[in-house]
Amino acid sequence: MKFDVLTLFPEMFEPLKSSIIGKAIEKKLIDINIINIRDFSEDKHKKVDDTPYGGGAGMVMKPDVIDRAYQSINGENAKVIYMSPQGKPLNQEKVEILSKESHIVLLCGHYEGIDQRILDKIVDEEISIGDYVLTGGEIPAMVLIDSVSRYVDGVLNQDSIGEESFSNGLLEYPQYTRPEIFDGKSVPEILLSGHHEKIKQWRKEKSLEITKMKRPDLL
Repeated sequence: MKFDVLTLFPEMFEPLKSSIIGKAIEKKLIDINIINIRDFSEDKHKKVDDTPYGGGAGMVMKPDVIDRAYQSINGENAKVIYMSPQGKPLNQEKVEILSKESHIVLLCGHYEGIDQRILDKIVDEEISIGDYVLTGGEIPAMVLIDSVSRYVDGVLNQDSIGEESFSNGLLEYPQYTRPEIFDGKSVPEILLSGHHEKIKQWRKEKSLEITKMKRPDLL
């Protein structure tokens, strides 16, 4: 899986080199290529934005600069996604669908937004991580990369993916580890029984119980 990210702030993506995603990069299971849009400005001051036609607050990212940055990518078969609060919500179903792609290009907006003409020209889909506005598309892009990468073959153990929250339409059951007794509270006895079928049933019941309490809208 390859990710190309078009951004004005490449340094924001350094955390992706850590933890599970960092290991996946080292194993060449995923490839994350960060493109600085500002490098493609032909202005001597590396200007990438201008005032909006029609007036209004803020600045708008210029379409020609973004187009040159995009053309630097070999993205003939890539899916181009614009991270935008106007997009369709990113959910587990969408994550699993995107994990089947071989090449994703992520466009990160900033300031007041991006000239609509370049969006019409190159973007296949707009995706949002929630009904709120951030200062830019970099954090949403990292959320998408992290969530999608987890479903790329080899990045995680398939058993862990199959039992986590949202994978079966429910929230995940509670987890426990050593010590067996902590702060006067014991691990549920059923988990110490070694009876796999009973443990499986207990976990299913707990998933239903937690989902009903925390996210009844999922039922």
